[in-house]
Amino acid sequence: MHLNETFERLDQDLRALLSAQAGTKRIKITDLTPRDGQQCKLATRVSTDDLLPLCAALDNCGFYAVEVWGGASFDACLRYLKEDPWERLRRIKEVMPNTKLQMLLRGQHILAYRPYADRTVRKFVEKAVKNGITVFRVFEATNDFRNVEVAAKAVKEFGGEAHVEVNYTISPVHTLEKWMESAEQVLEIGADWLSLKDATGILMPFDAYRIIKGMKDRAKDKLPVLLHNHDMGGASSMCHMMALLAGVDMIDTVLSPLSFGSSHPATETMIAALKDTPFDTGIDLKLLEEPTRLTREIAEKYSEYATKYAGVNAEVLKHKMPGGMISNMVAQLKEAGRMDLMEAALKESPNVEKDLGYPPLLTPTSQIVGSQAVFNVLMGERYQIITQEVMDYVAGNYGRPPGPVSKELVTKILGDKSPDYSARAGDLADPEDWERAVKELGPLAKSDEDILLGVLYPMQAKDFLTLREKGELRPQPD
Repeated sequence: MHLNETFERLDQDLRALLSAQAGTKRIKITDLTPRDGQQCKLATRVSTDDLLPLCAALDNCGFYAVEVWGGASFDACLRYLKEDPWERLRRIKEVMPNTKLQMLLRGQHILAYRPYADRTVRKFVEKAVKNGITVFRVFEATNDFRNVEVAAKAVKEFGGEAHVEVNYTISPVHTLEKWMESAEQVLEIGADWLSLKDATGILMPFDAYRIIKGMKDRAKDKLPVLLHNHDMGGASSMCHMMALLAGVDMIDTVLSPLSFGSSHPATETMIAALKDTPFDTGIDLKLLEEPTRLTREIAEKYSEYATKYAGVNAEVLKHKMPGGMISNMVAQLKEAGRMDLMEAALKESPNVEKDLGYPPLLTPTSQIVGSQAVFNVLMGERYQIITQEVMDYVAGNYGRPPGPVSKELVTKILGDKSPDYSARAGDLADPEDWERAVKELGPLAKSDEDILLGVLYPMQAKDFLTLREKGELRPQPD
């Protein structure tokens, strides 16, 4: 057979496979540039004024949704930018009237690092919907879906879409059947979408196919499935293609100037790759020229926040630590004057992860594991110092670990007691968190939104609202 004939046969076979898998279905895209893209690449430091032109340009591009809020944006707005995150959302909504706005919501943890009372979770969701959010990506780091249920049901009650995420990792306890059990739990919650979330970039293509195919089979026609896949391991585009062959309904992307590495596959690349196939997105690349130009300008303006940990680094396949937390570990070791221990800290991270029952590493578990790994190597003895967060995790205050926790660590923290993971984290949260914030902020709080700032970030919120009261809000220098 001549070479040309070989390629023709391959083309025919591929087209037949694509047609069988996809039919005439359009693949949906959610663009994450204004939130996850700039969080991964620019430390979430882009001001609202610089985001608005980009958001306006994205409004008529044809995306299913655009992620503009949540994650670390609240913290960064208050701590560094001296901006009101609620005002950011309202201003973005004004320039994006035609697009669903999306946020990342940490379930019972809302946007912070510990669980909150159910009524606080519900109040936050209510105000987020009122201020402009439609799509909520809801997750809980350990995949303890008891910590997702209240938030997801509140989203639906107040008129939003609940996209519940299953957090991917690689470990002895995370089998294919484990992922299918997680999919079943998302179905039971009553989510609108099921998301497979690889927050680090360790998912490999054939695993993407197996898991997405299994989730599609379990979900049947009850809910659609999407893939959220970072690229630090370098395989995200391949994972997207394999997920498409498995029947995925939507993929997440970021405009090219802030794509790949710790971020996601490029929006333009995926649209071009799928054009004139049964997976065609229907999005015109010409409409992305202006948003891409604006993103490039943002990347150049904020280039000082780009780090060497934002690119592809296959070492992540060993330590599984997200780029943002690696940067935090660097900061901890620099402060201690021991940057020579960075490699040791990354090697220690999988050991701590194992001791804690193999939690997927994303907020807040990546912080819990990474910080403890740093202390272990700094002290020269494992668990000579144990962080409060590790103690709370082992005690069950964060939820149920995916696998067994080290018996030695349990004994060191709890003595003769055994951890009780039967309690839901929301039931262990401070029931007076709202009243405490009201009292602490006093007349500085002008709205429920202000009080929510005080609940989630007490110190930063009080400093911010005090400066606002004085008319002295200025970005915080590093």
